[in-house]
Amino acid sequence: MSSTDPSGKSSPGITITGTPTEGVENGCIVMQSGATLYLLLGGDRSVLMSGQPVVVRGVPDPGLMTTCQQGTPFRVTEVKPA
Repeated sequence: MSSTDPSGKSSPGITITGTPTEGVENGCIVMQSGATLYLLLGGDRSVLMSGQPVVVRGVPDPGLMTTCQQGTPFRVTEVKPA
């Protein structure tokens, strides 16, 4: 999949939908989408942690090292209520 960034260029990305929750480590936010648990990096935390389902657009970054100890890192480029 791809999306268009502000410069008008196409960039890779996927869209996932779900309800984010706090991860096992302080400050970490995770969201289940199908069989995959994503670690959400970036995005508006007030929307992500509203307790409501959201639609998140971004790019998985499975090679990124984090201290969150769970989920596939996912760089959020856009988040909105579902």
